[in-house]
Amino acid sequence: MNSLSAKLLHSLAPWRDSRTWRVAFSGGLDSTVLLHLLADLAQQHRLPPIAAVHVHHGIQAVAEAWPKHCQAVCDALGLPLQVIDVQVPSGASLEQAAREARYGAFARLTASNELLLTAQHRDDQAETLLFRLLRGAGVRGLSAMPSVRPLGGGQLLRPLLDVPRAELERYAREHRLSWVEDPSNADHQYSRNYLRHQVMPALTARWPQAALSMSRSAAHLSEAQGLLDELAIMDLEAARTLSDFPWLGLPSLALEPLQGLSAARQRNALSHWLSRFGRLPDADHWRGWDNLRDAAVAGRPIWRLADGELHRAAGRIWWLSGAWLQAVDGRLPWSCPQSPLQLPGNGQVALLGTPPTGSLHVRYRQGGEVVQLAGRGHRDLKRLLNESGLPGFVRGRLPLLYQDERLLAVANLPALAANPRAGWQLQWQPPNSDQGLS
Repeated sequence: MNSLSAKLLHSLAPWRDSRTWRVAFSGGLDSTVLLHLLADLAQQHRLPPIAAVHVHHGIQAVAEAWPKHCQAVCDALGLPLQVIDVQVPSGASLEQAAREARYGAFARLTASNELLLTAQHRDDQAETLLFRLLRGAGVRGLSAMPSVRPLGGGQLLRPLLDVPRAELERYAREHRLSWVEDPSNADHQYSRNYLRHQVMPALTARWPQAALSMSRSAAHLSEAQGLLDELAIMDLEAARTLSDFPWLGLPSLALEPLQGLSAARQRNALSHWLSRFGRLPDADHWRGWDNLRDAAVAGRPIWRLADGELHRAAGRIWWLSGAWLQAVDGRLPWSCPQSPLQLPGNGQVALLGTPPTGSLHVRYRQGGEVVQLAGRGHRDLKRLLNESGLPGFVRGRLPLLYQDERLLAVANLPALAANPRAGWQLQWQPPNSDQGLS
């Protein structure tokens, strides 16, 4: 067994009980070497089933031949290949859009107890560190690429991060491997290509161990980020209290414990919490947190981020995304109240107990609604909602049950959702908060 195979087998040791190992196979040098190494190891050791995955972006005409090449390589190695076509939306950064489409496909494919292996190496790690440094990244960004992270229902593993590209090139030559060359890799208009072809050679000419040193720095920063994550978990503990409205099913934190932290610890704790939901704000956008935190109690501040919004209400901060960001409206007839009623973009409502008779329908607040309460007479709905403390962002999508033009009940609020004498209750199941890819 050569040294590269031994390194790879050692890196994969904790994952030998996985259900499947899938290899992200572009057809390029790096992934070709990784796939060849794995196929060779599978002949000598008992490993999980190995399969290759090629994501076809269709951005370049030359790429049309790559799936056929990948299939030929896999046929020669005796490994199955799955080709996934993705659409890359146009935008400011084609590189970023293609990467997001690719990893989105990998995430959908990777199930529980499955492993996706990618072939990034030490030189890639150094380029990533340098690229993010030039963009002003913080400790989290400068940690560069982790060797392992969650992906879909399983894990993503980069087993070659400690291996220099030159070692992969030697292996490819010794085993006479063939691979495709992406012509865009030579285009210096892309920042990473410029770093790879112009900056890194100049650095390594002066400091031959530059890639190794940068990789070590990324490892140190990753360790520092781990300590910051531990601090964030400690700081978030006091804020993870149960809200007065747990049925909303929305991620939220109590605001007061966060306000007692220093500004730096606030940002650290929130970054840790928000990282579960999507992309984090850059340094210029953190003033949105200051505005949210310092707003008047009666205010309804919103901090809009790339993948959702942070709202402040009822002494808490709330994460909203997906359907929660879409307005709801309309009048929805409920012809069969014995069955739940689906609310477009707003979950569903159900009547528990013996439903009221007559023509029933569900609608949303328009303003000026009045509801009759037992022993309290007719009451203004706006005042009742204020008394309940229900967050403002919920009130416009709270289902209201009507019998003809008479407001009978307001879902999920104990004093307003039921008729004790009639023996029924209006229950609303809100939409899930779409948290996207983290």
